[in-house]
Amino acid sequence: MTLAVIKTGGKQYIVTPGQKLKIEKLPKEVGDEIIFDQVLLVSNDLTRIGHPVVKDVEVKGKVLSQGKGKKITILKFKPKVRYHKKAGHRQLYTEVEITQIA
Repeated sequence: MTLAVIKTGGKQYIVTPGQKLKIEKLPKEVGDEIIFDQVLLVSNDLTRIGHPVVKDVEVKGKVLSQGKGKKITILKFKPKVRYHKKAGHRQLYTEVEITQIA
């Protein structure tokens, strides 16, 4: 089984071919191919660890959709001073299917 650890959007993801994942929003259109060149680890027959990235390895994917995540509610409250604040946030994401680890 081939797997890789990629870095995108300030986060690290363990990916395998055929896997679908939601990552931070990228400026790509639906159906576009995307190449992740920051590969931190590759494991197939032998494991290669990068310092900080593995050279000559890239992970290819296909953009499936762009969207917004679930709404989260932020509450701020300070007792005895009549301060309270409520806000909501929906994080933008890009759904990607990993097609190839080359």
